[in-house]
Amino acid sequence: MVNSNHIPLSSSELGNLWMAYQELTMKLRFIEYFLEHAEDQEAHQLLQDNYNSTTQIIAEITNIFQQEGAVIPVGFTENDVHTGVPKLFDFSFDVMFLHLISKVETSLNALFSGMSYRLDVNQLFIQLTANAQESNQASTQYLLKKGVLTRPPYVSMPTEVEFVREKKYMTGVNWFQKNRALNTIEISLLHHAIETNLTGLQLMIGFAQVANDNEVKKYFTRGMDLSLKVETKLGEFLRNEYIEPPASPAGKATNSTVSPFSDKIMMYITNLLSSFGLGSNALGGAFSLRSDLPFTMTRIGKDIYDFAKEGGKIMVKNGWMEEPPQVEDRSKLTE
Repeated sequence: MVNSNHIPLSSSELGNLWMAYQELTMKLRFIEYFLEHAEDQEAHQLLQDNYNSTTQIIAEITNIFQQEGAVIPVGFTENDVHTGVPKLFDFSFDVMFLHLISKVETSLNALFSGMSYRLDVNQLFIQLTANAQESNQASTQYLLKKGVLTRPPYVSMPTEVEFVREKKYMTGVNWFQKNRALNTIEISLLHHAIETNLTGLQLMIGFAQVANDNEVKKYFTRGMDLSLKVETKLGEFLRNEYIEPPASPAGKATNSTVSPFSDKIMMYITNLLSSFGLGSNALGGAFSLRSDLPFTMTRIGKDIYDFAKEGGKIMVKNGWMEEPPQVEDRSKLTE
C-alpha cells in the first residue's frame, strides 16, 4: 500500500539525481585507477576518503531510485576501467584530478540543492556539496605543499574606497588607447580558468594517446589544441600586466599508449568538463567590466560549445550517451 504522506520525486529532483549518479560513478572508476598507481601515502589516503564517501552517496541515490520504482541508471561500471596497465599520468595528477572534479562538484551540487524541495534529496545534495568542498580544501593544501599549484598573484591592499567615474573603465576593445589595469575580480577569474584548463590539457593529451577509436582519438587531439588556445588567449591578459599565468611541473601525461579507460568514459568526462568550461566562461564574462575580456571569453565559449556539440554526436553515434528520464510524450499516448 502506498503511503499517502509520501512525496514523490519532482522532475528536477529525478533529473539531478540521475546526473549525480552519472558523475559519481565516473569519478569512482577514475579513483579506482588512481588508487592502483598511487605511490604517495597522503595522496592514497585522499583518494581512499573520496572513494568511501562517493560509494556511500551512490548507495543512497540507488536506494532513492529503488524506493520510487525508478530504473537504476547504467552510469559507469568496472567495464570502463582497466587494471594492470601502465600509468598514463605522472606524479600528483591523481590529486590534481580530485582538485578539478571537486570544483565541478561544488558548483553542480550547490545548484542541485537549490532545485530540490524534498527534504531527503535536499540534504543529500547539501552533503555532496560539503564533501566536494572538503575534497577541494584537502587537495588544494596537498598540491600547495608539493609545489604543484601556483597561488594567484598578490596585489597592494586598497587604502581607500574608489568609485568608477569614467566610462573608459569599461572599455578594452580599442586599438588607440591603453587598457586600464585588470582588477582583482578579473584576475581571479582568469587564474581559475587557466588553472583548471591545465589539468584538462593533460587529460586530453593522455586520452589522445590511448583512445581506441580513431574518430575519438582525433577528437581528443582537437581538445589538446583547444586547451592550448584557451591558455594562450587568457594568459595574454595576465602577461600584459607582468603577471605569469599559473603553471605546474607535475601531472604530465606519460608516454603510455595503453588505455586504462573505455572510450565511453573518456568522452563523458570531456563533455562534463566542456560544460563546466562553458559555465566558467559565462561567469568570467559576466563579472568582467573591461570589454575585451567578455569579448574574448565569448569567442572561447563558442569554440568550447562547438567542441562539446561534436563530442555529443560522437557519443550518440557509438551508443555511449545514456538518455535522461523523460516527460510523458502525450502526443504518442493519445494516438
